[in-house]
Amino acid sequence: MPRKESPLPEGDGPVVRFAAGLRELRRTAGGPSYSELAARAHYSVATLSSAAAGRKLPSLQVTRGYVRACGGDVERWDALWHTTAAGIAAAESTADTAAHPQDPDDSPYPGLAFFGARQSRFFFGRERVVEQLRGRLTEQRFIALFGASGAGKSSVLHAGLSPCLRSGGRVVVTLTPGARPLEELAVRLAATVGGTPGRLLEELRAHPGNLHLLMRQIAADESGRGEVILIVDQFEELFTLCTRPEERDHFIEALLVAARAENSACRVVLGVRADFYAPCIAHVELARALDAAMVTLGPMDGDELHRAICRPAEAVGCRVEGRLLAYLIAQAQGSAGLLPLLSHALLETWRRRRGTVLTMEACRSAGFIEHALTHTAERFYEALSARQKDAARHLFLRLVAVGEGTEDTKRRIGRSELSPDPDTGEVVERAAAERLITVDGQHVELIHEALIRAWPRLGGWLDEDRELLRTRRQLTEAAATWAHLEQDPGALLRGTRLQAARPLARAADAGLTAREKEFLDASLAAEGADLVAAARRRRVRRLLTAASVVLVVVSLTASLLAVRADREVAAQRDEAVARNASAVATGLWHRSPGLAAQVALAAYRMRPGRHSRDALLSTLMSTWRAHRAEMYAIAANPAGSVLATAGRDRTVRLWDVRAARHPRQTAVLTGHRDGVYALALRPGSSVLASAGADGTVILWDIADPHRPRRLSTLHTGTKTVRALAFSPSGQTLVSAGSDGDVVLWNTRSVERPVRGVRLPGHHDEVRSVAFSADGRLLASAGGGDERVILWDTTSPTHPVERADWHAHTATALSVAFSPRGAVLATSGGGERPVKLWRVAKTRRPVLLTALDGPTDVVGDVEFSPDGRMLAAGSDDRTARIWQVSSPRRPRKGMLLEGFTTAVLGLRFTADGEQVITGVFDGTAHTLPTDPGRVLPRACAYTGRPLTYGQWRHYLGSVPYRRPC
Repeated sequence: MPRKESPLPEGDGPVVRFAAGLRELRRTAGGPSYSELAARAHYSVATLSSAAAGRKLPSLQVTRGYVRACGGDVERWDALWHTTAAGIAAAESTADTAAHPQDPDDSPYPGLAFFGARQSRFFFGRERVVEQLRGRLTEQRFIALFGASGAGKSSVLHAGLSPCLRSGGRVVVTLTPGARPLEELAVRLAATVGGTPGRLLEELRAHPGNLHLLMRQIAADESGRGEVILIVDQFEELFTLCTRPEERDHFIEALLVAARAENSACRVVLGVRADFYAPCIAHVELARALDAAMVTLGPMDGDELHRAICRPAEAVGCRVEGRLLAYLIAQAQGSAGLLPLLSHALLETWRRRRGTVLTMEACRSAGFIEHALTHTAERFYEALSARQKDAARHLFLRLVAVGEGTEDTKRRIGRSELSPDPDTGEVVERAAAERLITVDGQHVELIHEALIRAWPRLGGWLDEDRELLRTRRQLTEAAATWAHLEQDPGALLRGTRLQAARPLARAADAGLTAREKEFLDASLAAEGADLVAAARRRRVRRLLTAASVVLVVVSLTASLLAVRADREVAAQRDEAVARNASAVATGLWHRSPGLAAQVALAAYRMRPGRHSRDALLSTLMSTWRAHRAEMYAIAANPAGSVLATAGRDRTVRLWDVRAARHPRQTAVLTGHRDGVYALALRPGSSVLASAGADGTVILWDIADPHRPRRLSTLHTGTKTVRALAFSPSGQTLVSAGSDGDVVLWNTRSVERPVRGVRLPGHHDEVRSVAFSADGRLLASAGGGDERVILWDTTSPTHPVERADWHAHTATALSVAFSPRGAVLATSGGGERPVKLWRVAKTRRPVLLTALDGPTDVVGDVEFSPDGRMLAAGSDDRTARIWQVSSPRRPRKGMLLEGFTTAVLGLRFTADGEQVITGVFDGTAHTLPTDPGRVLPRACAYTGRPLTYGQWRHYLGSVPYRRPC
């Protein structure tokens, strides 16, 4: 009988509560001994017992091992661990504040906020871009700085370029457009010109050329300084916050006139988020101006990150510990959008510093880069009362502009849009103190859009209420217009807009302000009055109906002709609407799968055809996240019950895919020291081979996918192993990779494999290997040398080269043999990246056909088990399936779209009825290969059909028809 555990320490701290939860989990699992748990979790008895001792928080990996061994919910305990870590960080932050009582505003790191002009002495790392902007301004009067969200555009403009220009005697005017760009421009110019904003606004609205005249006036008043630099930061607000196209166009025209005039005294600099390039070039004149005016802001390199991290600390007499510096550079290098999270992590580390040193331990307690912002936001939220939490939810949802085809963005609002209750005021003050929001006079906004991506709770709120948020934002703007027009009845909501807003009147937690409630109530009352009036009109019409009968008979012939014409027009309209809706559905799928499937189903029901069918099938794929990092390889066992995936996170994950739409993870295999690039399953057995960037091949026994075990580890001598393949007999394993290495291994004993011969021939990295169905031929594809080599492996100890040819013009990435005969499929780059070859009894393979379709390189090809289908995954973010029963005359099958990144691999199940796709972003997708089986059950997959408002939004004026 296991000995009794020591009692938990006294108190009710987060660590003690966490340990108590682990003990309760072990008790509900039947009270297994720690020896039993150690055998299941692969951790020592001491490590597991310490995890539940309550003295310190165990690591996340140990927690997961403990929970799995007890049969617990790993995802729920992941969330609980992060919440507990945030609570510990909050306590440590309080203690650190007592040790360092100085004002946090003295920090050389701004956190999520951008570097302002007063913080320019702390701004380092972007000197090259600032100098590039300054140089371009001397040559051009109109330039635009494009960069990803979080790349630091605002800091470059406010703390880099603006002080540099002002030190040279230039007059600099900065603004963000907001919802009323002309109004913002008038306010900023009034402070410089000395006039009143109202008069300047009237002048700007009267004619765009008046901005040019105002710039000349400012330049003349500034004692001959000559020119004014107008910096418009966050230019994308023209498209996210400004809802009046005429004001947007007027603002753009004013900027262009001021910069292009022959006697111009103005130079214009725009700061634009990169994903808003398409809306910018939709404006003809702005597109022409941007053609030669773009400056891009990419990720910082190692030297720039070194300066950005160390120099601010040195400016206040501090230094960054070497270990911490190396970690931060490794995490941030190559990622432009990570800078706000890096700055926030540095701010939290600064608050926890030891003396004058920013340490790795301080960064760890803050949650590192990945969790520092999450910890801050969760610490703020958990400290609120229940009513304040509701107020916080309504506040943060109002501060986000929900994207339409773009990422969600922050939204600046006035205090008048917030509820006047004390709870909301308290939430605003606390959020501002934590630097989650900024309060500027009568306006409130998120400190940075990184908060939208880094705070899972906020992301969850947005996913739950996305459609409701769009409706509420439209209601907010309509209520403001109604109030501005002194409650004109003509500005009330009517028709479909009122129908869309009606649920807000019934929702108890809609978070409407008093003005919005009053406006919505007035709209509903006006609708009631309109219904009464309509009933009165119907009674009058009934009296006139009898007199109309004669006219109906006379016009019947003409009506029949008109109906025929209307049907033809309606058919053409339906075709165009269905095609457009299908394209919209595939683009919408990764953000809102249910809505995308509903739109695609409506388009298919409206106009069945190949295009609408493929769009519907693309949205009906079952999807799950297999890896949190990039995924590199997939493999499925012959029974079709187990799927293996591998990725950059150094793990191989096993999945139970018997229920195709609800896969379950059964185990995580660890052992590789770097990313895992290749997987292969041994035919006729439960042996899985994995290999990757560490140059090793590991053989696993997955007979029990819940408790796999390592059989052996092979040190290949290859720097990076990119491909694996077992022979059909399972007695030979091929590993291939960098430097052209192709090595055969004798795997009669999977616990003691024997190294065999190395096949020469390739001069660059080998990306794929495959055996023919009879095991006599081995094909290998060289990525860089564009070649495919065939070997006769009848004698594995003395293989003979059969053929060597250039299969593709750019790169050769994948090879696969058909189970039905001597047909080889290859893929790579070039105009037609998928080809079929006849390789029987010849030293010169014969090209059977080159398949049309993919527009980018194809990284993987795979035949179905019966050889009748060929699937290909491409970097153009599509997966395609052809019918290849006749290899010389293949027929197009399905086209699956909507993936956010390249499709790295495809595998058919043993019965060929399912195809599983692996995507580079870490997600996996499953879909039946027979459309005839999936389409009749589409209604069961899509769930609730489109509402009337959604139908009008995505299918326009086509009459509403419930597709299910």
